[in-house]
Amino acid sequence: MMDTDLEQQPLTLRPMALADLSRVHQIDVLSFSVPWSERSFRFELTENKNASVWVAELAMPDGKKEIVGMIVMWVILDEAHVATIAVHPDYRGRGIGQRLLARGLLAVYQRGARMAFLEVRRSNLVAQQMYKKFGFRVDGKRLRYYRDNNEDALLMKLDTIEPEELHALLA
Repeated sequence: MMDTDLEQQPLTLRPMALADLSRVHQIDVLSFSVPWSERSFRFELTENKNASVWVAELAMPDGKKEIVGMIVMWVILDEAHVATIAVHPDYRGRGIGQRLLARGLLAVYQRGARMAFLEVRRSNLVAQQMYKKFGFRVDGKRLRYYRDNNEDALLMKLDTIEPEELHALLA
C-alpha cells in the first residue's frame, strides 16, 4: 500500500529496500547520539523475519525522490515493538513521523500484532506527544537506558492497535 500527498510534495510510504540503506543510516546518524550501524539496518531488512521496515520518500520538485524518514518495528506473536523511527532533521514537523508510525502499526497489525511497545528518552517530549496521539501511555521506566548519557527511557505501551484510528492518522 502506498500513501501520497504531503503539502505540495507527494509522500510515499513503502517497504525499505537495499538501495535505501545508505540514506536510512545517514538519517539515523543525524537523529541519534547512538545510531545503528548500516549493517544493523541490513540485518533487519534481509535476515530478521520479525522485522517490518518502512521508509518515507518525498518526490522533490526536480522529479527525484528522496528518503526522508524510516521506521523499524518487530513483531513477536501479538506484540509489536517500535525499534527505531526517525525523520531527517530538514523534514521534521511536517507529520512524516506520524504517518510513518501509522503505516508501521498498520503493517504489524496485518501480521498479527494487537499491542505495541517502545522506549523513548525522558527528555524527548516531541516524540512522547506524538506517541500519545496514537494512544501510547507510559507503562514504566528503564533506568539509565541510554548509554551515551545514562538518561532514563520511558516505556510506552499501546494496549490495542486500532486500524480505523491509524487510517485517520495516516491521512
